[in-house]
Formats: sequence, structure tokens, C-alpha cells
Amino acid sequence: MSAEGPIREVRWEGKTLVAQLVGDIDLSRSVDFQRQALELLDQRPKRIVMNLAQVPYMDSSGVASLVKLLSRARKHGVELLLAHLNPRVRSVFEITRLDSVFTLCGTEQEALARE
Repeated sequence: MSAEGPIREVRWEGKTLVAQLVGDIDLSRSVDFQRQALELLDQRPKRIVMNLAQVPYMDSSGVASLVKLLSRARKHGVELLLAHLNPRVRSVFEITRLDSVFTLCGTEQEALARE
């Protein structure tokens, strides 16, 4: 992964790819984020866990990138889970009611433990 994009680290946990995101995901970074996120599908994981613990802010362009990833993931039979959202980022999903579309987990461990 590029050191410039929001996805800074990707690792395998069994058949699950865990992506660590860092920094704000806003209009200036959403294009790089979307490219990086869609590239994760090329690795053919069973699941993708996006750890958002180090994402203090996400705007609508970042959310749109995640919606696109979710759509593509479902087409490929890949489960997408979002973990460790801070209250500010979580509120964006709640306000838009996307908390009922995405699987939101409190921690990365909780996401990895889901069957």
C-alpha cells in the first residue's frame, strides 16, 4: 500500500484481510482511499475488516468510497466489516442510516471473531 493513502497497513488473519486506516478520509484523500480499498478485493479475501481507530474524521466522499467497496465486495461474495469507529465517524453512519447497511464492530477483535 502507498504510504500516502489512508490505508497504511494490510495483513492477513486467516482468510480475512485487515486494513489499518490512518488520518482523515475527506475529499482530498477519498480517490486514493477508494483505489486502495478496491485493490483489496484483488487479493480475494473471504472478509475485509477496515480498522478505523486512527480515522478522526470522514466526510461524505469517504463514506461514498466505502459504499462502492461494499457494493463490489458483495458482488464478489466478500464480507466487509468496519471496526473501531470513533464517535464522530460513527455518527456519520448513524445520521445517514448506513449503520443498518454496514456491519459496524466495536473492535477489530470483535470483527475477527464474527462467524
